[in-house]
Amino acid sequence: MIRREGNTIHVQGIVNAHNVVDLTQQGIVQLEKELEGSRVRIDLQQITEVDSTAVSMLLEWSRAANQNRCHLEFFHSPANLKSLIQLYGVADMIETQSNP
Repeated sequence: MIRREGNTIHVQGIVNAHNVVDLTQQGIVQLEKELEGSRVRIDLQQITEVDSTAVSMLLEWSRAANQNRCHLEFFHSPANLKSLIQLYGVADMIETQSNP
């Protein structure tokens, strides 16, 4: 589930092959509303379970933000998601912060 509060998008629950397409599209819709130069924060703290498809979701969101020329920040990434990001070698493309 994705919930928006101001400039922060909260991702909640499970992100896996069963729901990643829908979640990815929901996030892209939110990012398409942004103005050039805006800053959007993605709070990943409430993710309870992930598989490797979560990495592709974050990459798609990064691409959408770049196309819209807005700045995307990921924070509160769960340890298992951080591990997947490292495993796939995309840490430089998906920078996560511990605190917003």
